[in-house]
Amino acid sequence: MDKSIIIIGGGPAGYTAAIRAAQLGAKVTLVEKDELGGTCLNRGCIPTKALYRTAEIVNTLRNVDQFGIRVEGYGIDVNKIQERKRTIVKQLVSGIQQLLKANKVEVVKGRAQFKNESTVTVIKDDGSEEELRGNDIIIASGSKPMLPPIPGANLEGIMLSDDILDFTEVPKSLAVIGGGVIGMEFAAIFNALGTKVTVVEYMPSILPMADSDIIKRFTAIQKKKGMEIFASTKVIGIEKSEYEYILNCETKKSTTKIAAEKVLLSVGRVPLIEELNLQAAGIGFDRKGVEVDSNFRTNVKGIYAIGDINGKAMLAHAAAHQGIKAAEHIVIGRESDDKSVVPSCIFTFPEIASVGITEEMAKEQGINYKMGKFLFGANGKALTLGEPEGMVKVISKARDEVEGEKIEEIIGIHIMGPHASDIIHEGTLVVSTGLRVEDVIETMHAHPTLAEAFSEAVMAIKGQSIHQVNRG
Repeated sequence: MDKSIIIIGGGPAGYTAAIRAAQLGAKVTLVEKDELGGTCLNRGCIPTKALYRTAEIVNTLRNVDQFGIRVEGYGIDVNKIQERKRTIVKQLVSGIQQLLKANKVEVVKGRAQFKNESTVTVIKDDGSEEELRGNDIIIASGSKPMLPPIPGANLEGIMLSDDILDFTEVPKSLAVIGGGVIGMEFAAIFNALGTKVTVVEYMPSILPMADSDIIKRFTAIQKKKGMEIFASTKVIGIEKSEYEYILNCETKKSTTKIAAEKVLLSVGRVPLIEELNLQAAGIGFDRKGVEVDSNFRTNVKGIYAIGDINGKAMLAHAAAHQGIKAAEHIVIGRESDDKSVVPSCIFTFPEIASVGITEEMAKEQGINYKMGKFLFGANGKALTLGEPEGMVKVISKARDEVEGEKIEEIIGIHIMGPHASDIIHEGTLVVSTGLRVEDVIETMHAHPTLAEAFSEAVMAIKGQSIHQVNRG
């Protein structure tokens, strides 16, 4: 094998592509300007889930008396919380370093930019430069938090998602601008830690890409937990007083002011393109990211773009999946149709997870669909966990007909409830393989488990749910 590959970026897309290409026999050089693991491991998925686990335990302690346990008192040690978070991140970064070394991937520390279509210049911390050439180049430089054009958004002390991860004390109040996934996860964490949280969302609802049934219930639950949510609300300016920030907001009907000790800007992420000098290689891109085909090739032969940089799905697992596909296309010519079914998980209280299309999408696409629901309040395992809130919603469409009976294919699964992020993988397998309602009904689910709720929701499509009254 004489194939040499240069990979720019050591996040989930980059390091996964590097390992897979090396497994296939390629000579791989990976360039990373910061820490291996990228945003996900160092400033995203992993550190936030470490904080989420702390918040989850606090929620349990707050309701521990229902389990027959008495706790005289507890406190929050922010230094210990941060120490635990750093330890987990350090352990995983070290693991990636060892994996790359074991697979004989050369790691070069520095900032990469294109010199031409076959050459990358690496600018190192000491100012020295090194030129790298390869048969193929994979761009996996990731993304960064977006700074919205709000007057006052750059005031000292206003935080982006990277900043809030390193909080040194639990604020008394927090205003979150942006009710998307990142904003709602931090809102949930700090709400659990005792902060008065206010979320301001420009769209008509928080988590606008999620199924509306799920979000209506979720919004009500958050308000019961003391969270304030202002949807269809635009922040038109931020001011700083001596002790707090003031958000000047407007709706279609009125204006309002929101005061908070701390402010988190969480309005999305944008691809990290600026410092790559893509023009030198003639690589096509726009504000959404680098343009790629179904095999993640750019318009320039031998150059690929994977992960957040191409803007297709800004999720770590999607990035890693693309890394494998790109590596296999380069080394062994394996084609990809780029039709991967991508699950989405939101770590709030309760969790939300989904795969496939929503009911709104089914309506927009003119699909003749059916729907089944099952509430976790009727699931034995959820009740024993003390987490009965939420439901499973399954959407199907008629695929074919056998002996006069329509066969329903499952096309969407939406879960809000305990361990939704774990249950969704059965749904992902079902949607990605085109399984039918009948296939799931015929599959035995263990009892007592949360996954039974998924089975019951599928059965409800046929009016066969056992543990709830079926509705016509």
